[in-house]
Amino acid sequence: MSPDLWMLLAFAGLLIAGVPVAFSLGLSGAVGIVAGLSPSMLATLGTNTYNSVAKYPLIAIPLFILTGLIFERAGVAARLVRFAQALIGPRHGGLALVAVLVCMIMGGMSGSGPADAAAVAMVMLPSMTRAGYPKPFSATLIAASASTAILIPPSVALILYSIVVPGVDLRALFAAGLFPGLLAGAALLVPAWWLSQRNGWEAPGEVARPPLGESFRQAIPALFAPVLILGGLRSGLFTPTEAAVVAVAYGVVVGLWLTRELGWRDLWQLLGEAAVISGVVMLIIALAGIFAWAGTMLGTFRHLAEWVIGLSDNGTLLLVLIMLAVLVAGMLLDAISIYLIMMPILVPVMQHFGWNPVWFGILLAMNIAIGQFTPPVAVNLMVTTEVARVRLEQTVGWALVFVAAMACALGLVVIFPGLALWLPGLLGYNL
Repeated sequence: MSPDLWMLLAFAGLLIAGVPVAFSLGLSGAVGIVAGLSPSMLATLGTNTYNSVAKYPLIAIPLFILTGLIFERAGVAARLVRFAQALIGPRHGGLALVAVLVCMIMGGMSGSGPADAAAVAMVMLPSMTRAGYPKPFSATLIAASASTAILIPPSVALILYSIVVPGVDLRALFAAGLFPGLLAGAALLVPAWWLSQRNGWEAPGEVARPPLGESFRQAIPALFAPVLILGGLRSGLFTPTEAAVVAVAYGVVVGLWLTRELGWRDLWQLLGEAAVISGVVMLIIALAGIFAWAGTMLGTFRHLAEWVIGLSDNGTLLLVLIMLAVLVAGMLLDAISIYLIMMPILVPVMQHFGWNPVWFGILLAMNIAIGQFTPPVAVNLMVTTEVARVRLEQTVGWALVFVAAMACALGLVVIFPGLALWLPGLLGYNL
């Protein structure tokens, strides 16, 4: 049996056995080194793990994770909910529409779907339950809406994509993800509103409408955060990594002195939480470096890419097959693991068919977003069902509805690449 097959079988076996993804990547990479190179080459493990994380753009990931935690604790979600309620007003499905809109705005601060889902679920689920929405529906809607955080900048997943795919401008990726993210959110609004109308959830006048002026004034700090981040990037005032630092500083100012719901002790606790989450992410990236180095040296990724290209000469058909494969992977793994495992295989395929790397990155992100609320794993859905105190299997039917809605948005971006590429082209970024 060939060494690269040994490595792939070891990786699959470790995952099936329940070994965490990070250790599965590292151990299977070591198996490939021993089987195909030389046991003495295990001395490169330390160098490979260090080289994987010793990249300046990666600094942005723990900082944006911290930003999301700070805004979650600073009471920003509750203020956004009040403002969205004031805008939409009392109507059938009003709270469902509010949940989608607030998730999209929060996604422009945290860049993380699970963090977005947790913040909005804590605020929205009690009021949606009182208004007559079934808990499984509410949990699924919030999980699906929070998945747009992977598209709407700043996105942690797009930051990693810009690192693993050489020559891709992160600013172009951020700009390209904005409109597809809004399109995905709009696609979720349609079934949310229709189901609410059909089932008579939240009768008009059942939920009080907050004063528009007061709620807008309270929401200004939250609404200004995406403007600050994206405006600074567009103006060239700071780089994406520096934007993460600015976002953290702004979140601290908002929490400590504007909303005053964040104390110095809370801030210290949030630093610890962000360190733990970032440590998990960086561990995956570090140990994936062993897997990537072994796969490159053995020619595993080249062989797999050649096999994928050989499946069909039809680029469109192959693109559909890749999207389905990424969707399945998104149901089982987190976005960071998917990028690290699949991109060494997909980059040669992308180059062979001449697909635009920015457009292709957005398509992958949209597929992974769908996977974040599609059982059996569904990381976003696991968060919201825990908050709602419902079983994951109760949400399957609702999840399929929202999967179909977001798949329509994905289909539009596949058919019309300009939906993703027009904004970065307009802003003059390198495509």
